[in-house]
Amino acid sequence: MKEFIYTPTGVCSTEIRFSVDDNGALHDVQFTKGCNGNLKAIGKLVEGKDAREIAELLKGNLCGIKGTSCADQLSKAIFASV
Repeated sequence: MKEFIYTPTGVCSTEIRFSVDDNGALHDVQFTKGCNGNLKAIGKLVEGKDAREIAELLKGNLCGIKGTSCADQLSKAIFASV
């Protein structure tokens, strides 16, 4: 299993950590800072799912007028890593 650390931009979260197994499944998604309850929920919802499918699903999700969101940043992190 490969572990990744990503520094998001334009959002409240300051770090995203996750792992991708040999089958391309996403595991242990953790956000530092940000909306704690919502970000924990994202981690639970994506656990064990195909990383590329999750990246496509979350791509372009926006938070207010920021032009991005923590979910969108997770998508960018996945695309940058796998």
